[in-house]
Amino acid sequence: MGRNTRKRRTPLATKAIAASAALALGGGGLIWANFYASAHESNSSGQNQTKAAAASVATIACPDVQQKLTNVPAKAQQGVATELANLDKQITEAYARLASTRQAQAGDANFVQNAIVGPLKEKRAATLDRIRIDIQRVGGQVDAASLQALAACTTQTANQTTAAGGNNQNGQNGQNGQNGQNGQNNNGGQQNNGGQQQGNGQASAAPSAPANIGGQAGNGPVAADFVDITKVQPNVPAKPQKNGNASTGSFITRCGVNANKNHNTDNVIVAPGVTNGAHHLHDYVGNQKVNAFANNNTLIADQTSCQNQGDLSAYYWPVVRIQNGTQDFDQNADGGGKEGNVGKILTPVQAQIKYVGSPTSKVTAMPQFLRIITGDAKTTTNGLANANAHWSCTGFENKVQLTTQYPICPQGSNVVRTFAFQSCWDGKNIDSANHRTHVAFADAAGNCQNGFKAIPQLTMRLVYKINPPVLQNGQVKNAYAVDGFPEQLHKPATDHDDFIAVFKNNLANTIANCINTGRKCQ
Repeated sequence: MGRNTRKRRTPLATKAIAASAALALGGGGLIWANFYASAHESNSSGQNQTKAAAASVATIACPDVQQKLTNVPAKAQQGVATELANLDKQITEAYARLASTRQAQAGDANFVQNAIVGPLKEKRAATLDRIRIDIQRVGGQVDAASLQALAACTTQTANQTTAAGGNNQNGQNGQNGQNGQNGQNNNGGQQNNGGQQQGNGQASAAPSAPANIGGQAGNGPVAADFVDITKVQPNVPAKPQKNGNASTGSFITRCGVNANKNHNTDNVIVAPGVTNGAHHLHDYVGNQKVNAFANNNTLIADQTSCQNQGDLSAYYWPVVRIQNGTQDFDQNADGGGKEGNVGKILTPVQAQIKYVGSPTSKVTAMPQFLRIITGDAKTTTNGLANANAHWSCTGFENKVQLTTQYPICPQGSNVVRTFAFQSCWDGKNIDSANHRTHVAFADAAGNCQNGFKAIPQLTMRLVYKINPPVLQNGQVKNAYAVDGFPEQLHKPATDHDDFIAVFKNNLANTIANCINTGRKCQ
């Protein structure tokens, strides 16, 4: 068991941590405040805590075991990945039971604990023990007691989820992918509140009846998850200063927008060999045959949607849906409507994939089959330590980037999702047990730390034409939301992006050379 690599904390982020700690010490903090304390977590009002005590249970919060497993022997990784997928399936099933037993919960204050959370702990304990056995069987070491400590889950109220996700925060941690640079988009200090919160940081009240947590499927989003972007103060800071050794070029690869609707609910990085391992639907561009059973050999042999046929890389992200009462092809399918991901799937009108350089050094070519996940699909229960979601609108991208709210764009402006992947590599591994520790973000000055090497930074910009949602009487109409695990309640901070580097015809070196020599290539 080891510590997960986190983004560099800055003075503003440290203040945010101190604020969270003070709330926890006050005796009424979020259920998970002590366990998941991070630079990004925030609770903006003590009133939220008071109201939470009487509010209904909205979702289930379980420790993210994968993030804690930083040293799994290679021979045990497939077995451990399968068991981690079992943990996700158990949470999904428990959440489904939570959502379908609201009447029983209303009549029995102990129902959730006795019928849902308690049995879930027993299932997780057995699965965690199988993980221990898998690791020890091949000679690996694991702290059995620490592993078992991750079995217990708690619950969150509607107030707690909006308190954690209802504010756009401006601090000094997350990477900003806008314009393909290493600038910092900030998540973790001064708060800017919008939407139905009227600028006071107070989350909207929980429903009087616990049967609906917002959204077309009853698991979000809610009004507090949206903000009129024209009412948000600018929060995009200056980019790091370039020095004389900066790599100033770029490389654009054109791979389409998934107009051919290549979708599945697998995730071969985190759950290889497990069908529906993501529990939500992905768009795929680039490599065209990425599913749970893909491997390096099949990836290099497959076709690509990219104009440059040497780019067989897998680029995939959770779909966005409009919740206007319509359904899509997967309304009765796993990962779709059966797991609370409902509404019409939106295809981006633009998907820009661009590799850029470092403000302080030349870059090393990406290694073949490098895997990177940016962002965290489970921020609703993990906290925002690994969040890297950026939501904005065309015409506002240089001014406002949101992590914990979806933007309501003015007429004529489109919704934009932006990602900037980790740009520092350990120089050795193409993946790691928790899929994070082999790569890292550059620090606030743009430097790689701890012996890591700068690599071309993958940036992505996805543009969607969406009719603006309407907020009325504390409710949101015609909401849109990113797909996610059902218990994550479609919070905007759960947005994430996945990548597997697969290059032919010396393309990895071509990309690095373009960037290092200051050229604009495509």
